[in-house]
Amino acid sequence: MLTLLQEVAAEVIDPRFRALEEGQISSKSHPQDLVTVADQEAEVLITRALRAAYPQALVLGEEASAQDPGLLAAFRSAAADHAFTVDPVDGTRNFVHGSADHAVMVGEVRGGLAVRTWIWQPQHGVAYVAERGAGAWRDDRRLPQLEVEADPVGWRVRTSDPRQVGRALGPTPPMKLTWISCGIDYPKLAEGVCDAVVYRGTRPWDHVPGSLILAEVGGAVGDTRGHAYSPVREHPDLIAAASPTVLDVLSAAG
Repeated sequence: MLTLLQEVAAEVIDPRFRALEEGQISSKSHPQDLVTVADQEAEVLITRALRAAYPQALVLGEEASAQDPGLLAAFRSAAADHAFTVDPVDGTRNFVHGSADHAVMVGEVRGGLAVRTWIWQPQHGVAYVAERGAGAWRDDRRLPQLEVEADPVGWRVRTSDPRQVGRALGPTPPMKLTWISCGIDYPKLAEGVCDAVVYRGTRPWDHVPGSLILAEVGGAVGDTRGHAYSPVREHPDLIAAASPTVLDVLSAAG
């Protein structure tokens, strides 16, 4: 799977990085919700390969879901016993503006649980993979379990919502902005660069890959209503945290 993501990125994403032409960028639901020819072509190639290898599985791609909202409903139904999420270019705005902070992501879900995930950061040349119960890896190095300060005053919290930057949750310091890509944010969190990330967008293709990586290093993801993250549940918001304790404190403050 990782080889597939790397090959697709090399074929249709990397050649467009900082080289997008007029007409290769468009908007979806609003002007800031961008899609490029790289997103579209990468998703077609990844989806085709997944369907060939797993013909009975449902494939939920970000761009396909924009065209057919019924895909997301099918993914969340009991009928989707085996499914894959595909985010062909996570962090499209970063990609469009020439930032290396973007990623290609696939998550595998069985019975409503994320079981395997892959993140490839093509411009950084770094891969993250995880398997439920078997750990999370950066390239060939297994990620250690996270350690968090006991005092919330020292917790480093980030948010994906620019309007929330500067706001403090409970006793924690004011929030800073994330890297604006779940494929960058979650690995940063899993490696201890920050202690929590507060999200307002909760689509499965954004959160399935990173949530499993985080869980495998002792972290936790949930919403402010006390629900643990589930790929097949519609959450109003999400907090990805370096430990269950951090999640509990921030959820109560949120």
